[in-house]
Amino acid sequence: MNRKAFLQKSLLSSSLLMVPGLAQHSFSTPATGPGLAPAIAHPHRQNICATCGTRYASAKTAESTCPICLDDRQYVGNGGQKWLSYDELAKGRGIRTNKLQTDLYELKITPAFAIGQKAHLVLSKSGNVLWDCIPYLDEPTATYIRSLGGIQAIAISHPHYYSLMAEWATAFDCPVYLHAHDKAWIQDESRHIRLWSGKELALWDGMKVVHVGGHFPGSTVLHLPRHGQGTLLTGDSIYVVRDRKHVSFMYSYPNLVPLPQQAIRLIHERIHPLEFDTIHAAFEGQVIATGAKGAFERSVKRYLGIYQR
Repeated sequence: MNRKAFLQKSLLSSSLLMVPGLAQHSFSTPATGPGLAPAIAHPHRQNICATCGTRYASAKTAESTCPICLDDRQYVGNGGQKWLSYDELAKGRGIRTNKLQTDLYELKITPAFAIGQKAHLVLSKSGNVLWDCIPYLDEPTATYIRSLGGIQAIAISHPHYYSLMAEWATAFDCPVYLHAHDKAWIQDESRHIRLWSGKELALWDGMKVVHVGGHFPGSTVLHLPRHGQGTLLTGDSIYVVRDRKHVSFMYSYPNLVPLPQQAIRLIHERIHPLEFDTIHAAFEGQVIATGAKGAFERSVKRYLGIYQR
């Protein structure tokens, strides 16, 4: 099942998935049109891929291709390569903000666009962190986030969610932390981008970005030690499956290409020492509210057991 299918089938209609033990409070910004979003550089330039939502630095023509979609971890849509301007994307769209836990929010474009991933806003005493990014930002959402203390840093799990990172970073004047292994996938350079390398990037208040590789060479997760018994924000690095009792590890989700054994062993090596009870992944409904560490360990054993048969 690809990511859009998961998004469509995980929920009934457009209702929120209510998970016991998680606070659920949501609001939607009004659907906006051109002129109502924050100042975006070159809003008329057709440089946003309609399939993956990545914004490119330069305008594209009908013959232009998206390297991210041409890669076998993504795909070109059935209608072929299509490009949108920011103004075209913004028509009729808003952002829904939903409180998941104390000091943890999800942000999602509505109606859904491109891959359909969420971003997560982590509120913390020493500064807020945006985990992953979405390809849209409107003024009501920017104003609301500023009322919560703004954003001190953006950290992104992997290149599929780079999307509009340069504009988010400009709007909040904050750095964007990307793992150096994925430098080649940056399509929209920004003075705010900070490349890091190694196993971990310590932030503040005990939070850290952990490099796990797998899906992309630079794939990462964000560990939040002070959220309950610990929370892991995983993007697609660790993918919560439909039963919410297991997780998956894949090289390509839309094309169903699994990771090799050694990649799963590395993910386990990096994640096993962490304390956490909850996982929030990249799409609506992808949450293991309690017992997430056990689900992770069971899933690793199941994958490695398959390789050993």
